[in-house]
Amino acid sequence: MNTDNNQNHRSISVVVPVYNEEDNLKEFIRRTMLVLDGLSNPSELILVDDGSRDSSPSIIKEASDQNQGRITGVFFNRNYGQHTAVIAGFAQSRGDIVVTLDADLQNPPEEIPKLIAKAGEGYDVVGSVRMGRQDTAFRRIFSWMINQVTAKATGVEMTDYGCMLRAYSRPVIDAILQCPERSTFIPVLANTFANRTIEIDVEHAERPAGDSKYSVFKLINLQFDLLTSMTTFPLRILSFIGAVISCLGIGFGIFLLVVRIFAGPEWAAQGVFTLFAILFIFIGAQFVAMGLIGEYIGRIYTETRGRPRYFVRTRVGGSDLPELSASGANVKK
Repeated sequence: MNTDNNQNHRSISVVVPVYNEEDNLKEFIRRTMLVLDGLSNPSELILVDDGSRDSSPSIIKEASDQNQGRITGVFFNRNYGQHTAVIAGFAQSRGDIVVTLDADLQNPPEEIPKLIAKAGEGYDVVGSVRMGRQDTAFRRIFSWMINQVTAKATGVEMTDYGCMLRAYSRPVIDAILQCPERSTFIPVLANTFANRTIEIDVEHAERPAGDSKYSVFKLINLQFDLLTSMTTFPLRILSFIGAVISCLGIGFGIFLLVVRIFAGPEWAAQGVFTLFAILFIFIGAQFVAMGLIGEYIGRIYTETRGRPRYFVRTRVGGSDLPELSASGANVKK
């Protein structure tokens, strides 16, 4: 009985990055607030506007004014990216459990209680697997590739890293906020600090209006950000490939030498173009290696400048949830 009461009184923060979602945002806020009102837990909704150019900021401000103490709006001066917006929401959150999801309604807010219930069982990270995905075949294939690469590179097996609908415990959120890096992939970073993780099945819906904010170019950039910000796995792969190519080159060189000795120099002259092809393979491998090394050096340069991760232009509303102490425990007012 006491355990159930403690779970019921754990506060909930819902963090939502928003970017040009004026067509979906009002309905999203309405449905999310209905879900939170149906919970016995104290709750708050944090909407982080990531430099929207439509009417999303005014919709957030209006919702905050109408829900004093329940909805907080955070407004960036420009677009910084989805994960940066989520980090800013984490910094504003006060809940014992923090849930993230997108504002496009493809992640139905009605799935939030499932994650909260599972987090209440003692899991630090509750991921979700989108059932009956309503995305294009290209996005599903690309998502599968990202999941495979992420699992191999990090050693943490999860089915759907790309789904934003996730729940995190307060200690994990506090640990994430202590990380100063600017290029990060939150699901992977959270798993770094989690003791117990789990995935549950959730519904996936069609986007009611608007288009996805992730173009092909942005998806490719996301893959590069993931690989270069979270692991040195690509460098290890390059080292392995370089060693294999070098061994093949040495072996082929020995083969050419032997054939030249037994067949004469005339035969060896006919292999000039093969040698050129091998040379081009080496040159290509060097350029790929230099490009990836450049990615790492560029990130080192960005980190050493020590610039703020984001800049909040203004903030409206606030939360009635109690403030948190340095340890993450709720402090009574």
